Amino acid sequence: MEFTAAVIAGFLKGEIEGNPEVKVNTIAKIEEGHEGALSFLANPKYEHYIYSTDSSVVLVNKTFVPSSKIKATLIRVENAYESFASLLRLVDQSRSRKTGIHPTAVIESSAKIGSDVYIGPYSYIGDNAVIGDGCSVYPHVYIGDNTKVGNNCTLYPGVTVYHECVLGKSCIIHAGSVIGSDGFGFAPQSENEFMKIPQLGNVLFEDNVEIGANVTIDRATMGSTIIRKGVKLDNLIQVGHNVEIGENTVMAALSGISGSTKLGKNCMIGGQVGFAGHIKIANGTKIGAQAGILGEIREENTALIGSPAFDIKQFMKSTVIFKRLPDMKVKIDRLEKEVEALKKK
Repeated sequence: MEFTAAVIAGFLKGEIEGNPEVKVNTIAKIEEGHEGALSFLANPKYEHYIYSTDSSVVLVNKTFVPSSKIKATLIRVENAYESFASLLRLVDQSRSRKTGIHPTAVIESSAKIGSDVYIGPYSYIGDNAVIGDGCSVYPHVYIGDNTKVGNNCTLYPGVTVYHECVLGKSCIIHAGSVIGSDGFGFAPQSENEFMKIPQLGNVLFEDNVEIGANVTIDRATMGSTIIRKGVKLDNLIQVGHNVEIGENTVMAALSGISGSTKLGKNCMIGGQVGFAGHIKIANGTKIGAQAGILGEIREENTALIGSPAFDIKQFMKSTVIFKRLPDMKVKIDRLEKEVEALKKK
């Protein structure tokens, strides 16, 4: 597809500086720009690239003040990063979409399939399952009995959704993820044996949830493991049974949430964060990478890091002291020797 700078500026409600008729047909990083490409500048540390880039059009913030001549056509917008993301969505939505049901797909007679649905090769749709309108079910997807998938959902290759789970509208699950496998429930018995506790609940997604690749979300022991609307989970995340993740919370890769923990809404969780079980995390909490969360966080909009985690400002102060520990050890050893020498006198 090809667009002029004028068309793009109109879509983004931006202001043009340069040739409004210049055309672009692809996107590129500003440091790798070439003729016919559109780039963006949002981070000031990349500003030097804008003076040498060969991109035809560059999105910039309205507040941007160049320090040298720029050969590219500029489109000034309120937020260059958000505007660029909007353009990427536009391009993605313009791509052709697969439709139809492949002859190798297995669909039980009691399942209900909506209109304008794509079901790829070797997928399985269980008894009484419901697939909403406009859904895309890619090859080798398994959807269990009595599971409901809302309109316009996308399940990429190899996704497994166990029985009786519920997905809201416009949810995306990337390749290899497993939704609704058994929670880790075992009761200790005599002789160091463990008895399996049946996991009779399900997993419930609200609307506009996106799950990365190879994520596992356990079904509840009773009731539901709940992923609220707008939640975004990165790849390789473990969500335990009866967990609830509040709306619009985002979590980076390799994090894990133990059973029955409740995360508030609008939280931002870094990579490799671990949560203990049966705790509550307040709305708006921000947690840095590799943090260990062992207890409840009651105050909203706090920022934490460390393992065990504590206030990020205190953590930074502690880090300064930690770096000085070798020198402090040398000084303490010297002082101990001086004290011993004084004692002998």
